[in-house]
Amino acid sequence: MSAEPQPGALNDDGVIFFDGWSSRKRRVELRFGAMLEIVQNGATLASWPYDDIRRIEAPGFALRRETAAAGELARLELHDPRLHNEIIARCRFLGGKTRPGANRALLYWSLAATASVVGLVWFGIPFAADRIAPLVPPAFERRLGEAAEAQLRAIFSAEPCHAENGAGALAQLSERLQSRAALEQPARIEILRSSVPNALALPGGKIYVFSELLSRAETPDEVAGVVAHEIGHLRHRDAMRKLIATGGTSYLIGLLFGDVTGAGALVFASKTLIGAAYSREAEAQADSFAAELMARLGRPAKPLGDLLTRIAGKENGAFGLLHDHPLTADRLAALAAADKCESGPPLLDAENWAALKAICEKVDVKPEAAR
Repeated sequence: MSAEPQPGALNDDGVIFFDGWSSRKRRVELRFGAMLEIVQNGATLASWPYDDIRRIEAPGFALRRETAAAGELARLELHDPRLHNEIIARCRFLGGKTRPGANRALLYWSLAATASVVGLVWFGIPFAADRIAPLVPPAFERRLGEAAEAQLRAIFSAEPCHAENGAGALAQLSERLQSRAALEQPARIEILRSSVPNALALPGGKIYVFSELLSRAETPDEVAGVVAHEIGHLRHRDAMRKLIATGGTSYLIGLLFGDVTGAGALVFASKTLIGAAYSREAEAQADSFAAELMARLGRPAKPLGDLLTRIAGKENGAFGLLHDHPLTADRLAALAAADKCESGPPLLDAENWAALKAICEKVDVKPEAAR
């Protein structure tokens, strides 16, 4: 071997090659041409572009190729110091410097990855949630609802109100609404004693109206509009859609394979159902459902907007109605536009309305007191 290798010359002193696929050590020759060719017994074992060659942080002078095609453990060991200058002269990125255009490619790949994640969050998971939510077994949905109910009562320290006359009035209102709602499973409606003005629907068919919301209502149509809105969420299974979309891909996979049954998962689901707001689309659909349901009963939809507006001036809680159901000008305008005015009888007479308003009082309202 010559002391000053020239392009095309062979070098056979002290060059060891590991192909990365086996532990076999090969004594090879190097040919410096358009690429670095690794040769054994006249046969080319590998050709490494100079710009792909990097020096390994190891004793001696060892090289690797920056590509998976060469095998992760592929390396060259050059024990002849006379070859080092040849390698240094030809390999521009030997020390790991960035190849021209590499930063641009990295930027493009980063942008593409970010776009993919955003697309999955905004379109992929909601799209899957819309199609999977209707397939969730009712028994599983009821179990989630029961877990969320326990969390709800713990968070708000809320107890149901069962004053006899008020319960009868609530049952009458519920029956009138559900008779025209076309629900697959009947809803169970309760009033909870709480200082937070709120109402929500849980998976499995449970609707809760908080007593503070009831106290701020001025007419039966206002309460009926709220309950009709929550029935709309039940009808569209919005709670399950919200849970799947909020839980993301891991929860989605768990639902698909039936692996979301542990206590920790139920706690996560419960807090998600209670604390996360619905999307604007879900709110608009529930408002539309409520307006249509009230119209079938010959009652106006506008009182729901009136109650929301009244609450908006006093809302200060993290879990109030406007947290779960954000109020917008578009919502109010849509409710007003959908209003078909009054053409049917009141959903509750004065006596039953007074009884419903007093459902959380210890003493039932007497018919004489309601007059």
